[in-house]
Amino acid sequence: MTKEKINLYLLTGFLGSGKTTVLLKILDKLQKEKVGVIQNEFGKLGIDGTILKRDNIEMIEINKGSIFCSCLQLSFAQAMAEMSKMDLKYLFVESSGLADPSNVEEILGGVEVLVGDVYDFKGVICLIDGANFLEQLGDLETVNRQLKHCHMAIINKVDLIDENHLKNVIEDVRSINPKCDIQICSQGEIEFEFLEKNLLENKWVEGEETTNSPETKPKSLFMNFDGVVEKEKLSAFLDVIKGDCYRIKGFFKLEDGWNQVDVVGKNIDFKPCEEKEVSQLVFISKVGPKVIKPIFDTWEEIIGKKMELKN
Repeated sequence: MTKEKINLYLLTGFLGSGKTTVLLKILDKLQKEKVGVIQNEFGKLGIDGTILKRDNIEMIEINKGSIFCSCLQLSFAQAMAEMSKMDLKYLFVESSGLADPSNVEEILGGVEVLVGDVYDFKGVICLIDGANFLEQLGDLETVNRQLKHCHMAIINKVDLIDENHLKNVIEDVRSINPKCDIQICSQGEIEFEFLEKNLLENKWVEGEETTNSPETKPKSLFMNFDGVVEKEKLSAFLDVIKGDCYRIKGFFKLEDGWNQVDVVGKNIDFKPCEEKEVSQLVFISKVGPKVIKPIFDTWEEIIGKKMELKN
């Protein structure tokens, strides 16, 4: 009996667009199926991997860069090979928010050489942060590439924008990708019809060389802190630092208990979470190593307790 191919989806989208939230919704929908996840984060800490862990999910984390960069392509191919040995119906690859997936088909071709024709590639789904997309598009080639090479775009966070802003987002999406399906949602509450569709009908552009390389890799840092901080003080610290960072996220022990911390654009969000061993934050810098001094100086000025900052 011929083994059924594994349905393979790639989730892309810039930092903070809602990929992990959407993936959680998909995993809930497919909870009766055997599903695998390859989760790629840019920082060393697997923050989103911790959120995704479930008993019925086979999961591999690949951190410290983009899976489309030469520095991690082999790790990605090996992870795909490992997943191919499991009795999965679906495999979802959640790429780093800084990933440029322009070369995904080339990599999948290499995987096929390794393990044979075991994957049925269903397409690339790109998450868009409706609130911050227009600003990101002007600043970052990565956002353009993610959208250009997708087969379906999900415009998330539409509850944070008005109709005119949404109209401008859709126009910009169409100017970059005239063929992809477009879905609109808030808080990652997506429709699941795409699981039954042939998204590859929307393919309109050939693969190209990725812009991800060891030379273009942004600086990432992580902080360890053993103690308790007031939410107001941590918010004040993050408010100063956020302008120099593409993304800040992690888990922190505050006076009201443990919180998941998310900083996207101008927004600082706290959400209760399970207890962790130690408070940790990941900073992905827009300004390279120059972010180190402001982090130390601002922390000392506002919080003044001992912390550890590492590469």
